[in-house]
Amino acid sequence: MAGRVLQRKLFKRTGVRQGVNSIDKFKNTNGEIDVNGVKQIIPYEEPFLFIDCVLKIDKKSIVAIREVKAEESYLKGHFRGFPIMPGALIVEGLGQAATMLVRYNIPNHEEKDILAYKIRGAKFFRPTFPGQTLRFEAKLLFMFKKIAFVNGNVFRKDKLVSKVKMVLAIVDKKWFREKYTKKI
Repeated sequence: MAGRVLQRKLFKRTGVRQGVNSIDKFKNTNGEIDVNGVKQIIPYEEPFLFIDCVLKIDKKSIVAIREVKAEESYLKGHFRGFPIMPGALIVEGLGQAATMLVRYNIPNHEEKDILAYKIRGAKFFRPTFPGQTLRFEAKLLFMFKKIAFVNGNVFRKDKLVSKVKMVLAIVDKKWFREKYTKKI
């Protein structure tokens, strides 16, 4: 009970709006966001986009899916002759879903970049093979002005594939890109 009270207070402090969100415009009548909508919300494209569809998103959680296709290039070299999706890419898919969740909670999200700051823990329980569909479920625990704490689980049907705890940084897009463009 104390955790819920703390969580409610933190959400109130962050200035999270409860009204219409700019991301809601990408939802279809079922509340889902297709891959084209996803690409307009987060700055990813194939071959590094690991979300096919968002099934559900609200202020505290997101559920997204990814079908692992046999023709994906990374499968050709990861366990030659026995293709397995790399754990790092499973974490990346969950991170992309978490990025959408954080964006859903910040006004003017288009002016921000959401970056991996820390993976606090990642456990893997079973492999993922071509032809299988992953379901990313992430929950926003706390969010401050420039940081978000997210826990997530990845499932294949109802089987747990991975559990991940991560911290994401929220930075000003213009400042960040200008700062690091000069160093490239």
